Amino acid sequence: MSEFAEIPARARPMAAWPASTTAVAGVVGFPVRHSLSPLLQNAAFAAMGLDWSYLAFEVAPGSLDRAVAGAAALGLRGLSVTMPHKDAAARLATRRSRQVRRLGAANTLTFDAGTIFAESCDGAGLLDDLRVGAGFDPAGQRCGVIGAGGAGRAAVLALAEAGAEEIVIVNRTVAPAWRSAALAPQVVRVGRPADLRGMDLVIQATPVAMVSSGLVGEPAPAERAQPAEPAQSGQLTGQAGSAEEGSAIIAGVDPSWFGAGQLVVDLVYDPPFTPFLLEAQRQGATVRNGLGMLVYQAARQIRLWTGAEPPLSVMWAAVSDRSPAVAHGTATGPAKSSSFESSSFEPIDGTREPD
Repeated sequence: MSEFAEIPARARPMAAWPASTTAVAGVVGFPVRHSLSPLLQNAAFAAMGLDWSYLAFEVAPGSLDRAVAGAAALGLRGLSVTMPHKDAAARLATRRSRQVRRLGAANTLTFDAGTIFAESCDGAGLLDDLRVGAGFDPAGQRCGVIGAGGAGRAAVLALAEAGAEEIVIVNRTVAPAWRSAALAPQVVRVGRPADLRGMDLVIQATPVAMVSSGLVGEPAPAERAQPAEPAQSGQLTGQAGSAEEGSAIIAGVDPSWFGAGQLVVDLVYDPPFTPFLLEAQRQGATVRNGLGMLVYQAARQIRLWTGAEPPLSVMWAAVSDRSPAVAHGTATGPAKSSSFESSSFEPIDGTREPD
């Protein structure tokens, strides 16, 4: 460990840190320059007194294999993986957690002694934020998920393993939706937009309205870069994840349907209030964006890579000016951080994490 390890990152002499001993981790995605992950992770490493540095690497679609090979060759300790690379990350790993084997997607890679271990922290991070940040336990609840990509699949599996009574997936085409439903067929079904009207929880899991997409209301560039799925019989609504022009409707789901007693979560965190959330809030629903999920999954990644408990209060403080979560318009962080920090990091499926 560097002699400067306990010096806060902003105060470290630039000539001395980072040093040849500094462990490096990072996030790969496309786009990725908007990511708050470097801010979160570096704040945590500095507070923990660790000689670690976390960077963002923009990796074009189809190039993850070369990026992962380079990271392994250069001795990086870990990578966070965001769209559009989560499926490829799972394929490239030499070891996979049970969650990753079921999802076919990973958001975390750990490099250790020539092996590449793939984990998915998205679903666990979502559950952490629902329970701690929103005070919502999915057990026995009726839940809806919009979108059937990597984030949507992770949400579906996490909710099912948390004991949700029913989960309804809404997606443009049938095939990806059924792939998600197959994760837990006893409680998950493919539905139509109107089926989400009475749900206790609705999760918007597409990248619609991300600031990084350039145009609010359109899919992010990474989504546009992918080949369009062919139309199928059983098509559910318009373009996958798209918002109807001039409205907050996503995949045919109108947020004006929701109201008091319902929790609506948009996994987008930039902007903090998407049109979808704003409309649901206007109707009286409790709303929450995706920043809490980002914080909690980042904390799990740090634990995987370092074996140490991350300082959640420091991580929340690092992003406090981003309106980290919203409930009826009031910014909220973790409601029970003192008890949560020491008790909430067991894998949700009981899978042993790597040593």
